[in-house]
Amino acid sequence: MKRPSGPVSLKGRALRYLAMREHSRAELERKLARHAVDDSAAPDAAEVGARITAVLDELAASGLLSEQRAAEALVTAQARRFGAAKLQQNLRLRGVAPEVAAAALATVKASEFERAEAVWRRRFGVPAQDPSDRARQARFLTARGFSADIVRRLVRGLIDD
Repeated sequence: MKRPSGPVSLKGRALRYLAMREHSRAELERKLARHAVDDSAAPDAAEVGARITAVLDELAASGLLSEQRAAEALVTAQARRFGAAKLQQNLRLRGVAPEVAAAALATVKASEFERAEAVWRRRFGVPAQDPSDRARQARFLTARGFSADIVRRLVRGLIDD
């Protein structure tokens, strides 16, 4: 597909970003701000901010920009590899509101042990033979955002039915 040769409007850029994947409002605002500063039609920061806000409001009103959809998409895409703590951190980094993040995380909290076990099996597959191996496995799972209780149960082999 051939790109247009002229400058792309803020709304055009926003739509291009949203076509690639869901974005939170704060994330899209950060991305648009980089391009709006280069635009000579809006010289001062207040006017640039107002233009970005107007574009984002229009996209949200039309249903193209949804904080909830963005949070759910991120959680769905990353839940297979990460625990709730890491997912929470990623949502916070993308600027998702805490209440929206909590609602999105509620869907995966119940399956955290099963997800941790799947990650552990893909990475290690066999129980640790000595304390240093257990510590290495525990560090890996903790870095992936799984809770200490789940890591402890999994690494020591205390799987509950």
